[in-house]
Amino acid sequence: MTRLDDLERPGAAAPRALPPPPAGAPPAKPVRDARVDVVRGLALLTIFIDHIPRNAPALLTLHNFGFSDAAEIFVLLAGYSSMIAYGGLFRRAGIRTALTRIAKRCLRIYLFQAGLLLATLVIVRIWMDLTGLTPRFGVAPLLQMGLLPGLLRGLALNALPNYLDILPLYILLLALFPLVYAGMRRGIWGVLGLSGALWLAANVDHQLNLPNAAAVDDGWYFNPFAWQFLFVIGAALAVAVRAHDGLLPRRGWAVAAAAAYLAFAFLQGGSWAEWGLPDLRPLGIGPPDKGHVAPLRLINMLALAYLLFSTPAAARASRWRGLRLVDACGRHSLEIFAAGCLAALIGRILYRTFDPTWPLQVAVNVGGIAVMLGLAHLLDARLRRAAETGPDARRPG
Repeated sequence: MTRLDDLERPGAAAPRALPPPPAGAPPAKPVRDARVDVVRGLALLTIFIDHIPRNAPALLTLHNFGFSDAAEIFVLLAGYSSMIAYGGLFRRAGIRTALTRIAKRCLRIYLFQAGLLLATLVIVRIWMDLTGLTPRFGVAPLLQMGLLPGLLRGLALNALPNYLDILPLYILLLALFPLVYAGMRRGIWGVLGLSGALWLAANVDHQLNLPNAAAVDDGWYFNPFAWQFLFVIGAALAVAVRAHDGLLPRRGWAVAAAAAYLAFAFLQGGSWAEWGLPDLRPLGIGPPDKGHVAPLRLINMLALAYLLFSTPAAARASRWRGLRLVDACGRHSLEIFAAGCLAALIGRILYRTFDPTWPLQVAVNVGGIAVMLGLAHLLDARLRRAAETGPDARRPG
């Protein structure tokens, strides 16, 4: 198998089939990319804020300034980090060990999903009994099925409620990663072409989806047949970045094109009405479909990714000491995501029970972010202590 360290060096051609490793070369463990962890940490904090309706800080998150939001970032970086963590593992430890590690990671993500679902159902049920109020969405469809039947269908990933539907997508994509990796060893562009064709088919025919009993249209909100393209792009991006010593080739025309598109996305996708400003949209079109990663959203994400991974200043900024806790959030993404989900749930309950006054909004947002950052600090400290006791304490991903 091939590890990322064996890829072509700077100045070589664009990403291609992974070359065979040099005989007898001892593979090294992958080095974490601080850009990935910092950006993923920011995405997790943003997801927490965006998951609370009528939340004033949500007017300043990424989705207000273009077509993409934190979900696209999360999935693309999931593909990137999967290639870094598990692509090299196939070479370092062999196929069996790598598949076992991926299976354990999938199981761990599923257990977090199950715990979040159970906690959410119980908390919402208690809130309903205490207040007499009922949820308008989220786990409402599952509770309408009955607490136990709804829980069982949720555990079977047959009923995915709002706000708890991205981890099932992650499980599915990570389970498919060995196939993605095997294909990329033979030809990256072929895998991207097949993945892109599947994305296009899902955008043309919205019936190409997995069933979801908790959705009106009976399909996963994050259509896996479409979202897999972002995951595969992220995996290919990791190969390209490593092949060029950590930075994509920076071309003036590409930078100008990416910046111009992001400027258009800002004008077209800006939340002008919510900001109380004149509408500056140049085209009379609605927001592009998120569930299927519509082309405008996909291009927006590609432009952001290119600028991030081709700009040396971004790499330097990601190592700034002031972003250390955000970086820790990205490195412990599963635990921080779970904490953010529960904090957002409490925020939604408080906003629904009481008016979302400014003092309450400050308390909910500051408290939730403090919990996420504090947990990241504790997990990082524990990881450092574990690393001091043995070289095998760290786990990839």
